[in-house]
Amino acid sequence: MTPPREIVLGVSGGIAAYKACEVLRRLREAGNHVQVVATRAALEFIGAATFEALSGNPVHTGVFEDVPDVAHVALGRRADLVVLVPATADLLARMAHGRADDMLTSTLLTARCPVLAVPAMHTEMWEHPATVDNVATLRRRGTIVLEPASGRLTGADTGPGRLPEPAEIAEFARLLLEWRTDDEDGGGMAFPLPRDLEGRRVVVSAGGTAEPLDPVRTLGNRSSGKQGYALARVAAQRGAEVTLVAGTVADLDPPAAVALRRVQTTLEMREAVLDAAKAADVVVMAAAVSDFRPASLSVGKIKKGDEPPAIPLEFNPDILRELVTEDVPRRLVVGFAAETGDEQGSVLEYGRAKLERKGCDLLVVNAVGAGRAFETEDNEGWLLGADGSSSPLPMGSKAALAARVWDAVAERLP
Repeated sequence: MTPPREIVLGVSGGIAAYKACEVLRRLREAGNHVQVVATRAALEFIGAATFEALSGNPVHTGVFEDVPDVAHVALGRRADLVVLVPATADLLARMAHGRADDMLTSTLLTARCPVLAVPAMHTEMWEHPATVDNVATLRRRGTIVLEPASGRLTGADTGPGRLPEPAEIAEFARLLLEWRTDDEDGGGMAFPLPRDLEGRRVVVSAGGTAEPLDPVRTLGNRSSGKQGYALARVAAQRGAEVTLVAGTVADLDPPAAVALRRVQTTLEMREAVLDAAKAADVVVMAAAVSDFRPASLSVGKIKKGDEPPAIPLEFNPDILRELVTEDVPRRLVVGFAAETGDEQGSVLEYGRAKLERKGCDLLVVNAVGAGRAFETEDNEGWLLGADGSSSPLPMGSKAALAARVWDAVAERLP
């Protein structure tokens, strides 16, 4: 049995500190051992007893606590990951200048594991040249500093600077831990969130489509949208300007730093994707688009009779094929294929045939059915390239699969 991963959760003094409690709960539920290191200002917002009850460990605050054990050195050395929620402007500034004036910053100087900083502050503070420089300095040194969300701040203020949702933070924490495990085993890479998509415009489609049969019923599929959301989320944190076109999805929070456009039918998705793709460097069609739609819409609810009604269907447009055939030489197009094997061929054989038929640059092939791919937290498959390349996508979080897709995309971008 794999031992629990050691996470240091650093909490600094901002109003978003209350969300650190939910992040802590999610990290613990994932089986990690979490040690909270809070600044004294953080404890003005959330009491130590709350963090201790949720973590099962005492909260560390001052460097003069547990002096014989040299706690800041011990914590930093054994940590597999440090997560900073929230990372205030003050904390980012102290980190950038190498300060060691409290327990948290001292621990950061001894940590040799990935550090995930999740900023939260008012828009003016986030956009101030000093903060911009501090973030650039930290990223250059290898700290992963997430882009904040846009939305409601304290009071009536809105704008960029809002803390991403706890589920999103926990997803990135899992991604970093997964990648660290891969690296220790000799595979993968140690850093799944490089800023290699800065300046790139990306469009991602997600979820399913719902084709109305009557005012009550629709024809659709089981896609939750989680893989498309993960692709958008990872691309945004790798520096891309992302537009996410979402069809029918589960109850998912919009990813931070992503422009979201909601649609329902395949025709609506086609219009939104083609419009957004006009200025895009990369388009990823992760949505499970319905191949068919009812030939006509019943104005009233179809009544239940003695026999099920015959419902004529017609083909929906092939959005992926349209994207490929458009004359945009610098655009890279990634498709998804949800396949099942049969006596005529395997999942991978059907995937290769689809890649040849569609003509996209990359194709992610997923085996679906029996609790796989759809409506799950994890995913696996193969990544096929138009250049004949083929690589397995091992079972892991959907964010991990997304990171591997973006690795392949970044390698192929001019």
